Amino acid sequence: MSLSYDLMERARKVIPGGVNSSVRKIEPSFGWKTAKGSYMWDMDGNKYVDLNAAWAACILGHRHDEVDDAVIAAIKDCDLIGLGTTTYEVELAEKIVENFPCAERALFSTCGSEATYHAIRLARSATGRSKIIKFQGGYHGWHDYVLRNTYNKKETMYTRDLGSSGMLSSAVDETLICRFNDLEDVESKIKANPGEIAAIITEPVAYNLGGVRLQDEFLRGLRKLCDENGILLIFDEVITGLRVGMHGYQGICGVTPDLCTIGKAIGNTYPIAVTAGKAKYMDMFNTAEKGTVAYGGTFNGGPFVMAACLKTMEVLERENVHQYLFDLGDYLRNGMNEIFKQQGYEAEMTGYGSISIPVFGKGPFNCQDDLHEADMKTAVAFRKGLVKRGYYIVPADVKRLCLMYSHTKEDIDGLFQVAEDTLKEMKK
Repeated sequence: MSLSYDLMERARKVIPGGVNSSVRKIEPSFGWKTAKGSYMWDMDGNKYVDLNAAWAACILGHRHDEVDDAVIAAIKDCDLIGLGTTTYEVELAEKIVENFPCAERALFSTCGSEATYHAIRLARSATGRSKIIKFQGGYHGWHDYVLRNTYNKKETMYTRDLGSSGMLSSAVDETLICRFNDLEDVESKIKANPGEIAAIITEPVAYNLGGVRLQDEFLRGLRKLCDENGILLIFDEVITGLRVGMHGYQGICGVTPDLCTIGKAIGNTYPIAVTAGKAKYMDMFNTAEKGTVAYGGTFNGGPFVMAACLKTMEVLERENVHQYLFDLGDYLRNGMNEIFKQQGYEAEMTGYGSISIPVFGKGPFNCQDDLHEADMKTAVAFRKGLVKRGYYIVPADVKRLCLMYSHTKEDIDGLFQVAEDTLKEMKK
């Protein structure tokens, strides 16, 4: 047995399943000791190149010195008070309003699910309507509003497919399901439910679904449909947010939503989520004097988390991190696609910017329907082969591969070699 195995066994005695989030139970499971930069070490001292990056929450690298120093300084300056506000909260909100096109106001919470929950509730209050539209395969958190039709089997797509037992049926049935990049499908749902839809929520790049990128024409079409029908458009930028650029994907595609959610990379592993948007909607939260939409949370806006976000944003701006990550992402995808070709596999390293996904099938991949035509069994075997050789990519299809600023070209060259070795072994 190993120390890693022993820790997992110890955990299972006191933590259901041994892990504190269901996605962490994917086999093989590891007991982790530490991480630094782009590397992680398990309890037995085995070193891995981290290609998960804490599910995209780590953009600069683990235990980034400047970010950690800012956190330590904040802890020594001020801890959680619970009333009023601090300079840390104000400064971060100012940075978000300055950078994100839709953001005239911003509020903080601790995880992406909270942020999307607040945005949807706000949209319902603003419109007086109850229904929302999300997309097949899209993931926006664990709450009843959106936890349906996420990681479905092919035979359950577009059916009433719930992500959990115990969900409230009345909430589930207010969520309508459409196909990504299919504007006619969205329009038909709106026509079938006239005056009933409060919001459309989507990731502008569906990193939770194999990196499906929404076409600019589709995003513009969503904006137009929302304007014509009194519907709020919500961009879930919990992943894209600060990972694709300082202004989110909304700053790239030129489509401005009414509300957006931001998270993960903005805190470089510290627990943060943001609900932001136009003032006429955001001021409806009861944090404002006349607001009626409840917004609370003891740990919202904690000084050390705000300090981590401010320093992360400073580094992203100062060091042109995004250009580096886009270039390294292109290098990874081009190299991997050449290896797939050389080894005779019909596969494609898809993705955008710093996030990629190996798909064993033929594109284009515009929605979950397309991804289900791929060979998921082979994809998982490939991923497990990389893990065995010291490159940690989540060993489950179609989970994302995330680069960090701490990754080097040499790290990616090493990935090319272990990928080639893995593909050769899979032929045997």
